[in-house]
Amino acid sequence: MELGKALLYLGLFLVALGILLLYFPKLFAWFGHLPGDIRIEREGLRVYIPLTSALLLSLLLTLLLNLFRR
Repeated sequence: MELGKALLYLGLFLVALGILLLYFPKLFAWFGHLPGDIRIEREGLRVYIPLTSALLLSLLLTLLLNLFRR
């Protein structure tokens, strides 16, 4: 039963995130452009490695999941 609740909450979160990205794309324009994110752009090549953005997102998701768990 707990797995069902977790999947339901995850689904609702993904729907809400999808709506935000669809209607308010500038809310997440910062992702990939923080100091510490690696961007290599050359002719015919683009490489994005969002290290800082990924760490920040991981921290936020960890905090949210810990709040829901308690």
